[in-house]
Amino acid sequence: MKLKYFNIIFLLIFFVGCNDFNEIKNDVISISERSLLINNKKYFIKGICYHPVPKGSTERSFENIDIDLSLMVDAGINTVRVYEPIDDVKILDKIEQAGLKIIIGFGYDQNGYYDILSGTYIDYVEKYKNHNSILFWELGNEYNYHPEWFENDIINWYTALNNTAGKIQEIDKSKPVSTAHGEIPDNLAISSLDNIDVWGLNIYRWDNPSPVFDEWKSISSKPMYLSEAGSDSYMTIERLGYSKGENQLAQADANSKILNAVFKNSNIVSGVLVFQFTDGLWKSGNPEKQDIGGWAPNSIGVPYDGSPNEEFWGIVDIDRKKKKSFDVIKEKFNNN
Repeated sequence: MKLKYFNIIFLLIFFVGCNDFNEIKNDVISISERSLLINNKKYFIKGICYHPVPKGSTERSFENIDIDLSLMVDAGINTVRVYEPIDDVKILDKIEQAGLKIIIGFGYDQNGYYDILSGTYIDYVEKYKNHNSILFWELGNEYNYHPEWFENDIINWYTALNNTAGKIQEIDKSKPVSTAHGEIPDNLAISSLDNIDVWGLNIYRWDNPSPVFDEWKSISSKPMYLSEAGSDSYMTIERLGYSKGENQLAQADANSKILNAVFKNSNIVSGVLVFQFTDGLWKSGNPEKQDIGGWAPNSIGVPYDGSPNEEFWGIVDIDRKKKKSFDVIKEKFNNN
């Protein structure tokens, strides 16, 4: 009995004597050649892109975070990717408690909300750099498709991106810095972005991203993950045996083949984030209902109709009802 009390007192003294409690409990995130490591073990991203906007709204909300995390755990998802920072420690805590990691994305010009242009991203990194849920920081989302946002000179974006990555590395030496680049980067991007530790690639090449991995291997030795990949559940035309209209089978078949290619090339790619968790009724037309249409740049490679119907990309619908693709992802993520 006395020994038990002594052990408790010793542990209390140990914790109180540490300057930063986070240093005790936090996972150690590192890079080894082409791999991400957590606590010196290879970490393969089995992820989902997550921007939950409720029906009838155009703003992100975490009102369904508990059910969402439960569904993600069921599907074998270990990582979520968000397109703007989550400034709520309670939500970050829930993600950590569910056993998931999060990739925090910073935009360039988000009206001063933790963005790159205003420099307020620094405030966020300083505030949350010790939160154990955060896997790494991600800058931008396929901005290479939009030189018009940077005075029609993409080098302006690359310069801001590289400088921002360097600044984050000064503030937080515990996590890598990434960018989500549209497709394989060209020589200009690779040579301009030496501060990027890990590359995310948004890839839409029908149902087979396999060539991407050899292409990446030939241009870089850094880790790479697919920051977006997948398919929507609406066919604008009848094609390849898939009927026109809402077609969950087409989405499920495409995602199955995409994930097979990813896992087959796990020696080169460090994981994938399927786009996306829930249907986005806010994207095209009336946010109260699911509209057909919507277009994204450079996305003609979306299976199986070449048309990215923006409101049909979820693996669950807006009411959290599982689509056929959910079961596919669950099988692939839990068995690889």
